[in-house]
Amino acid sequence: MPDIPKAQDQLFDARSSALDKYARLVVGRAGWWALVKHELIVLVSQAVPGALGLVLRQALYPRLLGACGRNVVFGQNVVLRHPGKIRIGDNVAVDDNCLLDAKGDTNAGITIGSGVFVGRNTILSCKNGDIALGDRANIGFNCEIFSASQVTVGADALLAAYCYVIGGDHESADPSTPVLAQARRSTGVAVGDGVWMGAGAKILDGVTIGSHAIIGAGAVVRVDVPEFAVAAGRPARILGTRAGDRPPTE
Repeated sequence: MPDIPKAQDQLFDARSSALDKYARLVVGRAGWWALVKHELIVLVSQAVPGALGLVLRQALYPRLLGACGRNVVFGQNVVLRHPGKIRIGDNVAVDDNCLLDAKGDTNAGITIGSGVFVGRNTILSCKNGDIALGDRANIGFNCEIFSASQVTVGADALLAAYCYVIGGDHESADPSTPVLAQARRSTGVAVGDGVWMGAGAKILDGVTIGSHAIIGAGAVVRVDVPEFAVAAGRPARILGTRAGDRPPTE
């Protein structure tokens, strides 16, 4: 399992200068040129409103990314961290105020397929983990997808507003030690193709959601959900199946 760094340890490391810490946490690449290029692009395009801002970011943001396809739209105040580890397909929209954070020392980062929509105020956050969004996935407003190992969201998945997919957790076995000081773990999350998650649903670490399943609004999912199942509740339980949507058996 990869090491899961603590933000405080990185921000307040006395062995590094403020500039070095900024470059390591935000830019993710060594060298003055990488830092200057990042800062110039952010300065002239990130906060610019209206059509001019869209044009500037569409032209300049791909210069920071590991890969970027055709017709990718970035809204106002989209923040990129470790952008060299962010790869985006064709015909993607990333709405205003989103954070794409691919931070980590040994991870691959964030991969967004073609035809994906990432809604306003959504956070894709890595702590030395990886996130992959399949083609045509639709991530609603104010969602968070967190990964300290591996989180995948399948093709054509639909996440309504305020959904959380949480690919990591804290140990809490020692009551005499603050949870923050105890070890952290992550086994990852897999959300299958065509899954529909209702508003406010939460998928906890270690869970697999089978393809074409439906997760009810506000559900807290702690165990695996089979393909074509319908689950809801806190904690979520299986309420039925989408039998009519099953593919024909041969």
